[in-house]
Amino acid sequence: MRWHRLENRIVALFIVLILLVQLAGFVAIRKAIDENARASIRDELIIGERVFLRLLEQNADKLTQGARLLASDFGFRQAIGTDDRGTITSVLENHGARIGATLSMLIGTDQQIKASTQAYPSADLQRSALELVTKGADTNGASETVIVDDSLFQIVAVPVRAPVVIGWIVMGFPVDQKLISDMRALSSLQVSVMVSTRGGQWQQDVSTLPKEESGMLMHRLPQKPDTSSFIPQLTIGDNDYSARLLVLAKGSSNQSAVAVLQRSISEAVAPYRRLQLILLTISVIGVVMAIFASAFVARRITRPLRLLADIAKRLGAGDYRARIEIKGGDEIGKLADAFESMRTGIANRELEIRRLAYWDPLTDLPNRVQFATLLNSAIERAKASNGQCHILMMDLDRFQHVNDVLGHSFGDSLLREVGRRLEQQLERENDKVARLGGDEYAILLPATDVTEAIRQAKRILQSLEMPISIGDQTVDLGAGIGISGYPENGQNSDTLLSSAEVAMYVAKRRGSGFTVYDPSIDKSSQESLSLLSELRRALDRNEFLLYAQPKVELATGKVVGAEALVRWVHPEKGFIGPDNFIPFAETTGFIRMLTSWMLNRTAILCAELQKKGITLKFSVNLSTRDLLDQDLPTHFADILTRNQLSPSSMCLEITESAIMDDPIRAQLTLERLHGMGVELAIDDFGTGYSSLAYLKRLPVDELKIDKSFVMNMEHDADDAKIVKSTIDLGHNLGLRVVAEGLETLAVWHLLKQMGCDQAQGYYMSKPMPGDRFIEWLEQWKAPEMPGQSENMAI
Repeated sequence: MRWHRLENRIVALFIVLILLVQLAGFVAIRKAIDENARASIRDELIIGERVFLRLLEQNADKLTQGARLLASDFGFRQAIGTDDRGTITSVLENHGARIGATLSMLIGTDQQIKASTQAYPSADLQRSALELVTKGADTNGASETVIVDDSLFQIVAVPVRAPVVIGWIVMGFPVDQKLISDMRALSSLQVSVMVSTRGGQWQQDVSTLPKEESGMLMHRLPQKPDTSSFIPQLTIGDNDYSARLLVLAKGSSNQSAVAVLQRSISEAVAPYRRLQLILLTISVIGVVMAIFASAFVARRITRPLRLLADIAKRLGAGDYRARIEIKGGDEIGKLADAFESMRTGIANRELEIRRLAYWDPLTDLPNRVQFATLLNSAIERAKASNGQCHILMMDLDRFQHVNDVLGHSFGDSLLREVGRRLEQQLERENDKVARLGGDEYAILLPATDVTEAIRQAKRILQSLEMPISIGDQTVDLGAGIGISGYPENGQNSDTLLSSAEVAMYVAKRRGSGFTVYDPSIDKSSQESLSLLSELRRALDRNEFLLYAQPKVELATGKVVGAEALVRWVHPEKGFIGPDNFIPFAETTGFIRMLTSWMLNRTAILCAELQKKGITLKFSVNLSTRDLLDQDLPTHFADILTRNQLSPSSMCLEITESAIMDDPIRAQLTLERLHGMGVELAIDDFGTGYSSLAYLKRLPVDELKIDKSFVMNMEHDADDAKIVKSTIDLGHNLGLRVVAEGLETLAVWHLLKQMGCDQAQGYYMSKPMPGDRFIEWLEQWKAPEMPGQSENMAI
C-alpha cells in the first residue's frame, strides 16, 4: 500500500479511529473486569479467613471433647490416684493415637509433669502446657494454637476430677495437611502454614501449593508480621495471587506462625475471557466494514485531486495550454477554478521571479547571486589566460544613523544614488557593480592586477567625499573597502568574497579607507576566514565557558554581586583569550549570539544561587551591536521569565564607546531596558572622551571606574585624584560607583576612604568558572578594617 496517497491515508484514518475507539472500550472493560475480579477476590479472602478460623475452632472443640472423654475414664482416674505412671503413659499413648494427638501428658496439681508420651518434652511444649493449664484453671478446659519445635500445634488442656481436680490432661494436635486440605475444599483458596525459625527465616509447615511455588512463597513474606494483613499482588512463579496473611501464633525467640490464604487472580478473571473474545470479534468486524466504507468515500474525494495533480505537473514543466475541465460548486470545483487562474498568471510571474532572483529591486543592480556568477566567469577566464581579477567590497559608514534620523525612505534613495555614483566610476565595460545587501556593494574588476584595484578603490573613496544631496537634505558618507583577488586570495567566488569581507571590516575598524586582504591581518594565516564559523561551532559544541569575578561592598567586605565573563576553550588551539575573539565577534555581528548565550548562562547561574538562598546581582557586558538591537529588551525579558528571575537580579554594562557610536538608538534601547527594572552600568568610565555630554541623560544606575586609574592610585597622586573626582561625580549624579582593578589591601582602604561603594579585582579573586563560584563564596573572608572603630566614633 502506498501510504503517500491521500486515498490510502483516508482509509488508514478511518481504521485508526475505529481501532482507537475499540481499544479504548476494550481497555475500559478489561480494567473494570480486573477491578471487579480483585474486589471479589478480596471478599473471598475475608470470608476464607473466617472459615479457616472457624475450622480451627471446630477442630479444637473436637480435640477438647476427646481429651474430656479420657479425663472421665474411671480406670485412668484410678491410675492417677495410685500414681501408676506406666499405666498413665500407656493410656495417654493409646487414647492420643485414637483421636490424632501426637503430644500427650499429665500435669499434676503441683504444676509438674507426671507422665508424657515424649521422653523429653521440649521447653516450648512444657511452657505452653503450663500456661494453658493456668489459663483453664477457672474453666472446664482451654485450647490454644502454639509453636512447638518449629511446627504449629493446637493444644488442649482439660482437668481430671475425682471429684476434685487431681490433675490436667494436655494433648497436642498438629495443624496438618488434612486440615488445610479441608479448607481448600471448602473455599477454593490455597492455604499455606509457615513457621519462622529462631534465625528469623520462614520454613514451610504444610501447604496446598505445589512444592516449587510453596518454596517461593517463603521468600515473599515479611520477616516479622505483627498483625494480619492483605497482600493485593503476590507473584509466585508464573502465577499472580492476592493473599491474606493471618498471624496464628507467636512463640519464644520472636518466632511466628502464619497462615497464608491465596486466591489466583488468573482463575478469578477466567470467566470473563469469553466476553473479551466477543468484544475482539466485534472490533474485527467493525474494522473490515470501515475499510470498505472508507475506501469508497476516499475514491470519490481523491479522483478529482489526481486530475488536478496531473495538470499541476504539466504547469510545472512549462506547459500552460492544459485546460481544466473539472466543474462543480464544492471545494474541489473552487480549487479547479483557482488552478485555471493560476495557469494564466504563472507565465508573467515567472519572468518577474527571474528578474528578482538576479537583480536588486531597489537599485536595479546585480544582486549577490548574479555577482557570484559573474565573478566565477571572470575567474575561469583568468585561469584560461593565466591572468588575474580583483573585487572590491564596500560598506558605507554611518548609514544606520541616516536611516534612524532621516527615515528609511531617504535611506533607500541614498542607496540608489550611491549605486549610480559607483557605476559612474567604472572605466571599462566589463567592470560590474552589485548590491550585496543592506549598505554593502561589490565591484568586479576582471583582468585587473592589485595596483589597478587599489587605484580604483581610491577613485571610489574620492567620489564619496563629495556630499550627496537628495531633496533638501545633504549627507556626507564614508566607506570601508576590502580588496581581494584571484589567484592570490582564493580560487572561487566564495573564498574571494569572504576575503574581501574580512579586509573590508579591517578597513572600517582601522579607518584606513581600504585594505588589501593579507592573511597576516589575522593572528594566523587562515584564522580570519574560519574564525566566524569556528565561533558558531563553538557555540553549538558548548566550547564557551562562563566565568565570574566577584564584586564586594567596600564598607563591609560583603559579596554583593559578580561580573559574568566569557572564555573559549578551543578543542585544538586550547584556551583563547577574549581579546582574541571578542573584537572579531563585534565586527561580524556574532557578538549578538554570544551576548544571548551569556545572558542565558548567567541567568541560569543566578537562579541556581537563589535556590540555595544566595542573592547576588550579576553583571553582563553589552556591545555596540547589542545596543543597536531593538529586540534585545524583549529577548532579555524572555530569559528572565524562563529562569523565574526579577529584572533587579541583573545589571547590564555598556562602554562609553558603545554609547557614542550611535547615541540615539543606544539611548532608546537603554531606556527600554531600564523601564523593565534592569539596572544599567557605565563600564570603563574615564577612558572615553565624550561621555559626560550624555551621562546625565542616560538611565544608568552604576558607574565603573576603569582599572587603569585604580591599579596605580596608591603610588600615583594623579590617578588618585581622578578616582576621587569620578567617585564624587557618580555620587552627585545619584549613581553607585564600582572600582575595577583592586589588587591590594592598601587600595581597598583608599577607595573606602574616598567613599567608593563597591570594587572588584584580583585582591578578592581572579575570574573563576561559574561552577566554582559557590565554593569561593563559602571560603571568602572579608579583611579586617583598621581604624573602623575610630571612624565610627567620629
